[in-house]
Amino acid sequence: MTLLRWTLRFHKWVALVIGIPIVLWLAGGFVMSVIPIETVRSEHKIIKQSEPALPDSLVSVSALKTDTPVKFAETGWLLDTPVWRVVLMDGTALMFSAVDGERLSPINEDTALKIAQRDVKIIEPPEAKLLDKAPSEYKGPLPVWAVQTQDSDALTIYIDTNTGKVRGRRSNVWRFYDFFWKLHVMDYDDGEDFNHPLLYIAAGIALLFAFSGMILLVIRLRRNLIIWRTHR
Repeated sequence: MTLLRWTLRFHKWVALVIGIPIVLWLAGGFVMSVIPIETVRSEHKIIKQSEPALPDSLVSVSALKTDTPVKFAETGWLLDTPVWRVVLMDGTALMFSAVDGERLSPINEDTALKIAQRDVKIIEPPEAKLLDKAPSEYKGPLPVWAVQTQDSDALTIYIDTNTGKVRGRRSNVWRFYDFFWKLHVMDYDDGEDFNHPLLYIAAGIALLFAFSGMILLVIRLRRNLIIWRTHR
């Protein structure tokens, strides 16, 4: 009886400590399993397009006017213009026209809006804001153009000012999903870390809760078996 009493007390106190985190963890898992990840990433709104082949004659990287040597370079397109996207030895990212070598970065508001309108399906005219400070939902380089759509999903497209690349798409579905993701991994700051002490402690307590429950089950089954044999 002593073992049963102490195990029951321990089980109840552990339940009080770990009950709410377990419910939140289950709620996060439920949301993540119900909402398709493709919807979270707004893939259903992305306009599928293939880039045309680059012209044969392009300005060489060595002809680009940069203050420091180029560490990395790649070709691509900015709307209808072939470009060089380069990273300098000091980490600075820049973009140049591959036709005449003219520097194209940072891109202006009009260019950012055109990029967004080619990237996703937009019904109402969007608005663009240049951000020097990142909101919690964006983790990319700064400054960045935040192009806000006017649809019910409040989709925001984040566009790198130096490369013209889309760095992220954040909608109300994404924000809802992200909230429950943070609950699930118990990282209430940015949801980036799922290997942290709080999670370890919660997982350990949950194991103790399950173990004490198993002990109670064995004790009660044994007691019920004894009572059944006695009455028999």
